Amino acid sequence: MNQRIKGKHLSFEERVIIQTRIKDGFSLRAIARELGCSPSTISYEVKRGTVSLYHGKQRRYKADHGQSVYQANRYHCGRKSGFLKKSDFIEYVNKHFSEDDWSLDVCANRSLAIGEFSSNQTVCTRTLYNYVDQGLMDSRNCDLPEKLKRNTKIHRIRKNKRKLGRSIEERPQEINDRKEFGHWECDLVLGHETRDDQVLLTLSERMSREFLILRIPDKTAASVMHAFRTLQKQYSEHWNDIFKTSLILKPGAIHCRERS
Repeated sequence: MNQRIKGKHLSFEERVIIQTRIKDGFSLRAIARELGCSPSTISYEVKRGTVSLYHGKQRRYKADHGQSVYQANRYHCGRKSGFLKKSDFIEYVNKHFSEDDWSLDVCANRSLAIGEFSSNQTVCTRTLYNYVDQGLMDSRNCDLPEKLKRNTKIHRIRKNKRKLGRSIEERPQEINDRKEFGHWECDLVLGHETRDDQVLLTLSERMSREFLILRIPDKTAASVMHAFRTLQKQYSEHWNDIFKTSLILKPGAIHCRERS
């Protein structure tokens, strides 16, 4: 039994073997074992390649007929491009685009609006632009100034982007050694989604592991800063010694705030 790749189609040489083995009286299962495929594959192939001989008195499998049927099926399978089938519409678009300065969108929609072409005789505007990209039309991208302007994939940097604080990268490196008191890490703990009042602001001092928890009304930056101002009033003159820097952690942003 041959080791056959799964999904591989029968070749013309294998069809000749099928014809020879059937003539010698081999069963379909025996032929399938020899070719290393399923018996149903041999059965379907024999049905496709069987022809009538002697005015329909006999039916025999012929390898050349089976190969021709296979090639015809392969030609008709798969999705076909509408470019060649709709050549009249493409010629119509090329004519009006070059002579009347119509856009591709106008060509596609006007032909339907005035009834010059039916929907199955045309292609959409997006397909026309794809044909231009593939070089199948008389026009080129340089002839479509509006298309060249509409580059929506360009990343634009916001000039007035809101700054939430200094980046974590600007925090002094010696803070990571945990040898100086006064550097805090802050985070928000959210409760159940339906309860807006279950928001906690947690503060952890890096050196002493001192831990503070404050309840805030919501998770907005204004509420967080209001909590810090409340702490500043509470510690008054000791504020600068206790809170030197604070690292605020939240989804999508990590910022470092120094004491004010």
